[in-house]
Amino acid sequence: MAMTVHLDIVSAEQQLYNGLAEFVVLPGESGELGILPRHAPLLTRIKPGVVRIKVPQQAEEELVFVAGGILEVQPDRVTVLADTAIRAKDLDEAKAQEALKQAEEARRNAKDKQSIAAVEAEVAALAAQLAAIQKLRSKKG
Repeated sequence: MAMTVHLDIVSAEQQLYNGLAEFVVLPGESGELGILPRHAPLLTRIKPGVVRIKVPQQAEEELVFVAGGILEVQPDRVTVLADTAIRAKDLDEAKAQEALKQAEEARRNAKDKQSIAAVEAEVAALAAQLAAIQKLRSKKG
């Protein structure tokens, strides 16, 4: 049996994954991170993108889109505290494109620096979500 690490992926709304993984790959603040069992302790922010999970005895990787958050790694446990998390199979391209249009409109209407920064973060997360959807679609087809 392959070595594993316990993985939790949670958002404010729900727990998306709680189980064992042979490895986890996710978008870190400084680039893509690969986490294997017995990884050195680490605490870092994550960027919007796709978390790839190699589940033991399963051919297909589990995929979860995260819109930023925090990653904590211990030798036997990996915890992803995501701002927003959506299972890849639940991503809706039309809904994301509509949300992006609304966010871009809000960006044009934003007046103060705080509003502009919040809208910019939302636009970046939605753009990353659409890029993930398109990447996942190209892998299937």
